[in-house]
Amino acid sequence: MLLNETQPIVAMHKTSTALQFAKGRIAAIKEHETHWIPNTDVYATDSGLVIKVELAGMQRENLELTVDGSQLRIAGHRPDGCRSPHCKFLAMEINYGVFESVIEVPDGCDLARGQAVYQNGFLRVDIPFSIARATSGVEE
Repeated sequence: MLLNETQPIVAMHKTSTALQFAKGRIAAIKEHETHWIPNTDVYATDSGLVIKVELAGMQRENLELTVDGSQLRIAGHRPDGCRSPHCKFLAMEINYGVFESVIEVPDGCDLARGQAVYQNGFLRVDIPFSIARATSGVEE
């Protein structure tokens, strides 16, 4: 899915890198449905980029990762399976329902060789630097 001008977008720019995060709505969301954007850390290591997404209470089969060009899309649905249908909230800080995060991966990263692992409530995606970038930084 590509973001278009009719979808709300929140953009964040990191000053120390060329990373740009584009976070938007899932096209399938109906007007009455809620949606949320999970907390995400993105950082560079010596070998590549790491994207870590906080997704407690999820099942692997409820996560969807797709690549479109230089964009990584992480989407899914977190159900609230332990709530009584007739409860009255005093506080509600945990997000449930449909979510999506679209991350624009910078040049020099090889999304095709990315590896994802979901463990202990965190999704971790490791994206290695492309071979061209890795070899260009080596001193001879």
